[in-house]
Amino acid sequence: MKIAILGAMIEEIEPVLAKIEQLPPHSELDFILEHMDHIQLHTIANNRYFEAKYKGVDVVVAYSKIGKVYAALSASVLIQHFKVDRLLFSGVAGALSEELHIGDLVSATKLCQHDLDITAFGHPPGYVPEGKIYVQTDPALRLLAKEVAKEQGVELKEGIIATGDQFIADPKKKEWIRKTFGADAIEMEGAAVGVVCDAFDVPFFVLRSISDAADMDASFDFDEFLRHSSKRSADFIMAMVDRIIR
Repeated sequence: MKIAILGAMIEEIEPVLAKIEQLPPHSELDFILEHMDHIQLHTIANNRYFEAKYKGVDVVVAYSKIGKVYAALSASVLIQHFKVDRLLFSGVAGALSEELHIGDLVSATKLCQHDLDITAFGHPPGYVPEGKIYVQTDPALRLLAKEVAKEQGVELKEGIIATGDQFIADPKKKEWIRKTFGADAIEMEGAAVGVVCDAFDVPFFVLRSISDAADMDASFDFDEFLRHSSKRSADFIMAMVDRIIR
């Protein structure tokens, strides 16, 4: 068994690396690199991958950088180079649904690309020929996540997550995405990771902690809540890893 844990930003994987190395939970990457005893660093295609044993199981942790292209590249490296057999994505997202609030955990049932647009040729938004609008996450990993949430007494919500290479702050654009795709949250990597995992038949799971709510100023809230929301998501992902190992 080899498990990949992927985030888009440094802040999203620092809590994971800190837990593996048993360092203080708010350690920053420079501090973690100085104190790594059990983690091997690989640099592939200008990105860093951290390979380790966690409770006897092989894990590879990485952050892709922001956006669909980088996310797809990192997911491909994790699958083809490191031969991972499941991939867990941890990170933050903005809420589209009014039922989601800052700090809420959302497990993606399926994901779509809201900025994929060839409607001029008669196709629906998010669709590409020989592709599909939505990519489904792994049902077994979603069930495991529900069991972890029950064990921890944590509320875990499920919903559709929309992905695009845009940080959306315009309320009208958010509402269009929500109505068009039935989306509950929005981010910039998940669907790209999902497309890669689906193509390689690798089970995957996407967890997002809400960093900005639908009715708030996204640019302000993102900066204020990024670290807290990232840690909340990462802690839950590591609880899932613990459950998988157990």
